Amino acid sequence: MRFGIVVFPGTWSDRDCHHIVTQVLGQPADYVWHKSTDLSTFDCIILPGGFSYGDYLRTGAIARFSPVMRAVERFAAQDKLVIGICNGFQVLCETGLLPGVLMRNKHLEFRCQWTNLRTETVATPFTAACSPRQVLRIPISHGEGCYYAGDATLRDLNANNQVVFRYATPDGEITEDANPNGSLENIAGICSRGRNVLGMMPHPERCAEAILGGTDGLPIFQSIVQSLGAAVRP
Repeated sequence: MRFGIVVFPGTWSDRDCHHIVTQVLGQPADYVWHKSTDLSTFDCIILPGGFSYGDYLRTGAIARFSPVMRAVERFAAQDKLVIGICNGFQVLCETGLLPGVLMRNKHLEFRCQWTNLRTETVATPFTAACSPRQVLRIPISHGEGCYYAGDATLRDLNANNQVVFRYATPDGEITEDANPNGSLENIAGICSRGRNVLGMMPHPERCAEAILGGTDGLPIFQSIVQSLGAAVRP
């Protein structure tokens, strides 16, 4: 399989994602410049973290108009896999590939810290290698990570089992204190109805090697590889 890693002006997690995919998972990957329009050679597209276009206007608001995002929309419409991490999640919401919006953190502070995520569903190509309700220790790094959606959208997300991760305590309890940004219902990640598009604010690429302080992000990437039938490097 082959990963495509989208690079906007201002993206900075692209190299981290490339390293994990190629050096840890042993899978081929290419950088995809934001002006690209052909994604036909890829099996999974990653929208990494960063500050696309300097996050002017609001996060992801300009990136949604990049030529590559029209290609990402067509790619997702073919039921191919797309994962947006942090700024990538924001871009996916702005584009309409995922519902809701990411707002300023409730406390109006930028937070860079470890968080605990409870895996709410393993019925996605991104969590199939996880255990039900498994708690993953994954760091965040954002100022606009507060997930918000209207009541009807929240009902739909819950009814369709689209909430993939929630901020939790190390024991898996969903509490206000475990929520680092004020996200509604402690939501840290959601998927599309078709389950082939995932957006999450925490950074799994920053904790997929022991040298980085943890490996809890690795199952997310392993799930992607396994779901596409590729061999996972031991």
